[in-house]
Amino acid sequence: MTLVSFFSFLSKPLKILLINSSWRLPQPSFFLVGIPGLEESQHWITLPLGIFYLLALVGNVTILFIILMDPSLQQPMYLFLSMLAAIDLVLASSTAPKALAVLLVHAHEIVYTVCLIQMFFIHAFSSMESGVLVAMAVDHYVAICHPLHHSTILHPGVIGCIGMAVLVRGLLVLIPFPILLQKLIFCQTTVIGHAYCEYMAIVKLACSETTVNRAYGLTVALLVIGLDVLAIGVSYADILQAVLKVPGSEARLKAFSTCGSHVCVILVFYVPGIFSFLTHHFGHHVPHHVHVLLATLYLLMPPALNPLVYGVKTQQIRQ
Repeated sequence: MTLVSFFSFLSKPLKILLINSSWRLPQPSFFLVGIPGLEESQHWITLPLGIFYLLALVGNVTILFIILMDPSLQQPMYLFLSMLAAIDLVLASSTAPKALAVLLVHAHEIVYTVCLIQMFFIHAFSSMESGVLVAMAVDHYVAICHPLHHSTILHPGVIGCIGMAVLVRGLLVLIPFPILLQKLIFCQTTVIGHAYCEYMAIVKLACSETTVNRAYGLTVALLVIGLDVLAIGVSYADILQAVLKVPGSEARLKAFSTCGSHVCVILVFYVPGIFSFLTHHFGHHVPHHVHVLLATLYLLMPPALNPLVYGVKTQQIRQ
């Protein structure tokens, strides 16, 4: 056996060993493009994104401060609103700083571990926000359909359990994401056509089998969004039925107005999110820069607009 053939013989099991133990190899850093196709005008896009992030910081900190400092606001609606504000702060801060750095100062590189952490926070806290919106819908349902029992049904202990359930669901459902990504092999392409680390964008870079990753990502999205939207829909169907039975147009209008701010927040959160999800999985003809822009705004618009919606629509907070 010649020396060349000997090394050729050894190289085959070595390649198999490297593939099977790829988790031991140092993982590559990723390169975040930003918004593909709009590289020359990306610095202008940082202006609205920066404004949204500033509004999210100021608005949600203000909401939290008002609710914590005013004893009269220690009610279910405002406790759920404080949860929403805290989640929005984490969600916006997980997305905006790196996205702005990529677009403004071209800090495109992101370490593999940091990328996974960012991805986990973004998806986990998006799931938590969806869960809090369901809890707020249930709160409105109890307040309108069972007003005499509202304080006994949604007492602080129950609200604490709901908040813990939302937190645990967001963590448990999304923990497999980074674990599944750790098992992927990235051969050469480490360029993410996005402004932040998004799960499916990372999966598409792998040169190993990704069927399990894709199936789990799709299942989580359908279950979380589908079940939460269904729960909100059932709650508001019962609310609508109860309100229509109330005598007097003024009483009906007052009942509807209590749900107005929550409906606005639901639309701001779910409509762009569902559109982004559909274009990511099925909208192959949608320009990629449109999808990236929409996905980035989807993570920054709700945290920025939620405090404004509740500040304008809720008299106690406005005062």
